[in-house]
Amino acid sequence: MTKISIRLTNVLIATVIVLVPFYAFLTVWASSLVGHFTLLRLWDDILLLILVCVVGTWIISNKQLRQLLFNSLLFRLIVAYVLITLTFGVISLTKHEVTLKALSYAVLVNLRFLIWFLAVWMVSIKSSWLDKKWRKLIFWPLAVVAVFALLQFFILPHNFLTHFGYRKGTTFVPIITINQNTNTIRVQSFLRGTNPFGAYLVAMLGLLVACVAVTWRRCWQYLLLVALAIGALILSFSRSAWIGSFVAIVVAAWLSLRNHRTKLRFVVVASVAVLILAIGAVLFQHNNGVQDALFHVSPGSTAQVTSNAGHASSLRSGLHDLLHQPFGRGPGTAGPASRYNAPHAPRNTESYFLEIAEELGWIGLVLFASINIVLGYELWKRRTNPLALGLLASLIGLTIVNQFTYAWSDDTLAFVWWGLAGIALASTVKPHKAVLKIDQDQKVKNHKSPVA
Repeated sequence: MTKISIRLTNVLIATVIVLVPFYAFLTVWASSLVGHFTLLRLWDDILLLILVCVVGTWIISNKQLRQLLFNSLLFRLIVAYVLITLTFGVISLTKHEVTLKALSYAVLVNLRFLIWFLAVWMVSIKSSWLDKKWRKLIFWPLAVVAVFALLQFFILPHNFLTHFGYRKGTTFVPIITINQNTNTIRVQSFLRGTNPFGAYLVAMLGLLVACVAVTWRRCWQYLLLVALAIGALILSFSRSAWIGSFVAIVVAAWLSLRNHRTKLRFVVVASVAVLILAIGAVLFQHNNGVQDALFHVSPGSTAQVTSNAGHASSLRSGLHDLLHQPFGRGPGTAGPASRYNAPHAPRNTESYFLEIAEELGWIGLVLFASINIVLGYELWKRRTNPLALGLLASLIGLTIVNQFTYAWSDDTLAFVWWGLAGIALASTVKPHKAVLKIDQDQKVKNHKSPVA
């Protein structure tokens, strides 16, 4: 039975990781055929629920696996964060500061990737299959997603996705522009938006560079993917993703170097590249193309409020609320979930960390930051593994991205990155044989026991 459950969980995890980069496209297309858009959006969460049920039975029946989990500082921090979220949610609901729908959405989005991480971690401890297959599971979908993004910009009509059910205000928007200037199209590929697409590419580029650093003699496939991903990233015009990707690439490359002198040269080259880019941005700041790409301002814009003004206003409002409400207002009162919190006004923080701070106050923010720091430290200890190295580099880049977007709220990034993190934490510890031996010993014990 254990072998069957291990195979089942491996298949569930692999299915989610392979399909979730196409989450928005598949969901919208399916809903255009059969309806029930809201229900179909939960398909990955339903698979997560099944996974949690199976893994839960392992933890209950296996003392050693349970001790391994409970002795982990990372697990204890996640449990504390879950309890704080649920407690603050109940208090806010009782005080009528949040609706049940907004609370439910916030709890789902804020906690699912952490629970998914723990579940994948436990599965990867029991089986090394995901550790062996992770490259194929993420890089083949990446190739399809990146190629479609380039086709979307250069060849396909800009309203192409409307043929598959994309509708603004109903499902997902088919076309995204810079400040509503129809001459500046931003690609989103199969994802639900340009910023989520850019954040996904940050994670992928960190992993690709780590793989190139390890297998540099036979890495033309990885280099081709890097070129495709960078091309798609540029055309997303996601400035936070540009910065995050640059940081992730630099960190991954720098950590892969072993010679101190080579590291010093690399830092010099990277610094010169940043300086050249900065000088170029200043010199060409009045060029229409540079205005569109870097500053997101353009004479052709029809937007009442530019994205820059929106970011600044949200930041000021969020910091003001955090200072005056240090315990937050509860999950569902800020960020994407606050759209369902009528009659209360939505609170768009435009920052995932600021959203957590406004919902759970300083306590929640410190707990979530601690989870990220401890996880980063665990990846650092395993940095000789290309998976851990790429995740560590991309975590630093994505931390920057999350200062300006709700990157962790997106299904694609949440399930792909945190799933890979679960695999990475198990892959280098290598307790697979020990845990499987525990299961075998238990089977022998049960076999020797008299049948009632």
